[in-house]
Amino acid sequence: MNRFRAFVISCSAFCLAVSAASAQAPRTPWGDPDLQGAYTNSDESLTPLERPDTLSGKSLSEISPEELAKLNEQRNEARIEADKQRWELRSPLHWFENHNPKNSRAWLVVDPADGKIPPITAEAKARASARAQARKGRGEADSYEDRSLYDRCITRGLPGSMMPAIYGNSYEIVQGPGFVAIQYEMVNELRVIPLDGRPHISAAIRHYMGDARGHFEGDTLVVETTNFTDKVPYRGSSKDLKLIERFTPRGPGVVEWSVTFDDPATWTRPWTFAMNLTKTTERPFEYACHEGNYAMRNILSIAREEEKNKK
Repeated sequence: MNRFRAFVISCSAFCLAVSAASAQAPRTPWGDPDLQGAYTNSDESLTPLERPDTLSGKSLSEISPEELAKLNEQRNEARIEADKQRWELRSPLHWFENHNPKNSRAWLVVDPADGKIPPITAEAKARASARAQARKGRGEADSYEDRSLYDRCITRGLPGSMMPAIYGNSYEIVQGPGFVAIQYEMVNELRVIPLDGRPHISAAIRHYMGDARGHFEGDTLVVETTNFTDKVPYRGSSKDLKLIERFTPRGPGVVEWSVTFDDPATWTRPWTFAMNLTKTTERPFEYACHEGNYAMRNILSIAREEEKNKK
């Protein structure tokens, strides 16, 4: 009897081990979790960053599938009406890459629990005031330097490069021993992320997309990025922002991307948002922005024409 009981216990342990192993994400030939492939977040379009006031008092887990479906319907209807007015029906709505998205959640901020971005600090308010003072008396198109780096085809920064937009929502993750690379369709950004534990570069060196270092925690790819410049702030962030991203498999073809902002010079506490990236067969398209950036020339020329008409 004791032998039989020992046999059952050993078999149970083996079965649990097999089950746990089979639940793991697929592995690369060198043993890392395999996250490779093309992804899109078009279905996360229209999801508000913060919890809407109409849902005050609710947590994300309290939003039923039926309620989320109703929210999706309302958001899509509102966007269709807005687009009809904005584009004056010059372009069929189905031309838009993110038309009729099916949001995976009611809002994106997962921490704090109230779904709201923490208050900004006095230092952040002072920076914003200084920026406004520096621009005092300038128009939105007095010079190309008055336009954003995004308008100028330079960068959309982080996390902007992976945030939903009306187009350019494809991303491709490629892996090799000791490295992960992420290519962004928007502005054709590329990040090469070392996984070998090397330290960050000198604080004196700053990049638009920061300096990334990664490692795996179980199946989750964790990426810490520092060394940002102050030229691409996200919601007023400082150059000392530390961004922590987590890419976690959530089932076949789905990776949850969560982003934690740690910037004591800007917010009173760290905060996090999350969204789903869904595998797609469409790899990122060429982003020939500089070659066809007629918008910049047109914006500036129209501004000059308006100035002539005012004289």
